[in-house]
Formats: sequence, C-alpha cells, structure tokens
Amino acid sequence: MDEGRRTADHGIDQRIDRRIDGVWIVIPTYNEVDNVAAIHRSIRTALEGVAGSARVLFVDDSSPDGTAEAVESLGDALTTVLRRPAKAGLGDAYREGFARALDEGARICVQMDADLSHDPRYLVDLLSAVDVGADAAIGSRYVPGGSCRNWPPLRQFLSRWGNRYAAGMLGLAVNDATSGFRAYSAEVLRRMDYPTVGADGYGFQVEMTHRLVRCGARVVEIPIVFTDRVAGESKLTHRIIGEAFRLVVRLAWKDVRTGRRRRL
Repeated sequence: MDEGRRTADHGIDQRIDRRIDGVWIVIPTYNEVDNVAAIHRSIRTALEGVAGSARVLFVDDSSPDGTAEAVESLGDALTTVLRRPAKAGLGDAYREGFARALDEGARICVQMDADLSHDPRYLVDLLSAVDVGADAAIGSRYVPGGSCRNWPPLRQFLSRWGNRYAAGMLGLAVNDATSGFRAYSAEVLRRMDYPTVGADGYGFQVEMTHRLVRCGARVVEIPIVFTDRVAGESKLTHRIIGEAFRLVVRLAWKDVRTGRRRRL
C-alpha cells in the first residue's frame, strides 16, 4: 500500500489553538489496576488548556484485581467507570461506552487502551483533526513518522502484514486498519451504525475501519509511536488473531454480494 495515502493531509491542520468541547475518552479495562492512575494522569496533562473538560469513561469488565475501584479512587468528577457484570469482549465494551457517551451529548469520542501503549500526547492531534473537519482520525503506526517500540519481531510481522492483508482484501486506503487509538465524530458513529458492528477482539478495529470507508467518511491518519504495554498482560491470543483474519474474509464476501466496489 502506498503509505502516502489517507494520511493527515486533505488540508486539515492537526493542531489548533482553541478549546475543544464535548470530548469523551472511552477506555476498556480488564485487570489494569496498575495502569489506571498513570493513564488518567497522562490524559489530564495532555489535554490541559485544550480539552480540559473531557470526560474519561473506563469500561470495566468486572476486573478481579480492583480496576474499577482504582478508577473510583481517582477523585475526578469528570472520570467515571462503567461496571459490566462479566468479561464480554473489546468490541462490546466500546459499543457500550460509545452509547453512554453519545447519550450524554458527546461531540467527539476517542477510543484508546489502558495499558500505556497509546501515548496521550497524541490526543490533541487526533481531536484537532476531527474538530476541524475529519470524520475520524486514526493513530497510525504505519505512516511516515509512525512506528512501534519494544515489540518482538513476530508481533511486528503479524501486525504489519495483518494490516496489508485487510487493506488488500477490503480495498481500504488506510495504512493502519487495526489501530485501537482513534477519534470519531459523533455524527459518523451514528452514520456507520456502530451498534451493529459484530466483531469483538481486535477484529472490531477492522470492521469499524471498513464501515468508515464504506460510508464515505473523511479519514485521516496521525503518526504515532506505539509502545508495547508497560504493565499487565497482553490480551492478544491466537484465537483473537484467527477471528480477525476470518472477519476480513466475511467482510470481503459481503462486499462482493452487495456489489460494493473497492476503494483503492
């Protein structure tokens, strides 16, 4: 794939000097007690003076390590935890988190991980891109200026070639369709009918990207440096990888059946 495509161009200035209101940051958690305080502190520091009123919503799947209690102990009125009764998957957590945010008037919804692999210093770039006209901004490891840090070679290989596989099969002019660090406008979330996105695990990111492209969304990619998790255990398994690859086949077949043309 041509790495110059669908990057942060299209005349969009990524950084602006005004307050951005109506921001909700949705963070799924499961056994992330060691990371909650650090990610919260980094978010507040990054958004100070730009989106200081942003709401942070942790969506916790009944973590046995006390993650939900750690969120509640932060003492921040703009930070809350949505407690779920059981572990139900990444995609389901985002669907429920987005629903809460939109019901309460969110204008921009951000999704990011709790494991410190997504550096909050990129939040202003993502938010600014959407604030000035993009439908979605993706934090991309695979555009100029983006990279991965501290990943073992096999993980890097799977990620890079998984993205090329998804882009090639689905005709997505997006370099990092599996990135979990994103900002969406409320309008595009409604337009893409996100509650009906069926994938869980990391396939959720691919299906959301597919929906964005198919609904004609204006997507930009912001270069980020992705760092492997600092604390806790990775949730990536062989089952999740297989699920994502099978999902791409199903989406490609759906495009064929519905006569959707690839956007290459």
